[in-house]
Amino acid sequence: MYEQISDKIVFRRAPQPVEWLIAAMLDPVVTVFVYQAASYWHDAPAGRAEFILCLIVFGLTFPGRNRFHMSTLRAAIDIAASWLVVLAVLGLIGYATNSLSFFLVPVLWGWALMTPVAQWGGVLLGQQVLARRAAHPSQHRRVVVIGSGALGVKVAQAMRTSPERISDFIGFFDDRTGDRVGPGISDPLLGRLSQAAAYIREHGVGEVHITLPLSSQPRMVELIEQLQGTTASIFFVPDVTAVGVIQGRLQDMNGIPIVGICETPFTGINQLVKRISDIVLASVILVLIAPVMLAVTIGVKLSGPGPVIFRQRRNGLDGKEIVVYKFRSMCTTDDGLVVRQATRGDPRLTPFGAWIRRTSLDELPQFINVLQGRMSVVGPRPHAVAHNEQYRPIIKAYMVRHKVKPGITGWAQVNGHRGETDTIEKMQARVEFDLAYLRNWSLGLDLKIILRTIRLVFFDRQAF
Repeated sequence: MYEQISDKIVFRRAPQPVEWLIAAMLDPVVTVFVYQAASYWHDAPAGRAEFILCLIVFGLTFPGRNRFHMSTLRAAIDIAASWLVVLAVLGLIGYATNSLSFFLVPVLWGWALMTPVAQWGGVLLGQQVLARRAAHPSQHRRVVVIGSGALGVKVAQAMRTSPERISDFIGFFDDRTGDRVGPGISDPLLGRLSQAAAYIREHGVGEVHITLPLSSQPRMVELIEQLQGTTASIFFVPDVTAVGVIQGRLQDMNGIPIVGICETPFTGINQLVKRISDIVLASVILVLIAPVMLAVTIGVKLSGPGPVIFRQRRNGLDGKEIVVYKFRSMCTTDDGLVVRQATRGDPRLTPFGAWIRRTSLDELPQFINVLQGRMSVVGPRPHAVAHNEQYRPIIKAYMVRHKVKPGITGWAQVNGHRGETDTIEKMQARVEFDLAYLRNWSLGLDLKIILRTIRLVFFDRQAF
């Protein structure tokens, strides 16, 4: 299939069920197996605590990432980073529940050190199997592209740079010549459209990729009918490079193929994984920060008259209006048709309010919103309803960020886009990072954002 990243097209063969299953199960199975092996080595009895730990670990690591097409070094770094995040989460859970004493220290150390080594070994073994499979002549298919325009050139380039390298690109068929072909074309024009079917039959071509528009319907119908007289697989490549694709995928609706170009990443198992991780993380964090929230509550109450919790209307999932909680940091509580953003030195801020905003402590009540299901721990930050109405018509794809629940922290915030957005350019940059999060979401990315957020809370002074 084709997955659009920025303005490039990355060629990727639809994943085989066996490869997907192995990649999904590799991390959780290896992780649980190594723990059991470490327990057996140290003659540690398996009890209820060990069983619960294995269930939690399986949930945190499933589905595993497909690292079979990564370089050896990149796979090792990715495994180490992901495993450190899992250990950090388990450490927080163990500390919050006071359950670390239930496990033998030698078992935990052996497990922590050997798991990434075993995962890396599994990846190397899988890479060797896939490399031998790809090297077999039966796996290679000769490919031609119908249409030598800009899209056709991108498709050909994607085939050459595919990590699997099982498609042997031969050339183009097109009725256009000279300046009408795509820029930078260096591959041969094998003939006109009327000559394609005969060439495919004579030269054993296995795949045909059509990149021409469907506007000339009679001509395209005739072409496809001719191609169906061959044994080649036929693929149509829609030109979606002019729009920002979010979680693009091919779906089936009662036998009718439809191409989704803007969809939430949280469907099916991803939705379940996201919700479980939200509940676990929010519950653990609320237990850990309970003393801090009590202290902030007292501070807000002493800082001046008004409610401790400020409730503001925001747009949540699918643009539906939700109520978001924050510790009150101002003398006023704007929530009308016009909401003025907080600025540095804002006279509406109380001294204590300025401090909790700078340290992001005013956001802590939003973990309750997460448990309510209104928000997520990680996602695009929710903007005031008035701000959404202001930016919706002037920033492209602004409302696409509402395809997921808003988050307490997000990819934009850990990349320097916190605090006031006093220009359209700043808001545009924030939206671009939010859309990048939607395109590339994974549980590992969420955990990475959480760790970077913790670091920013203590060292960043941009928010106010």
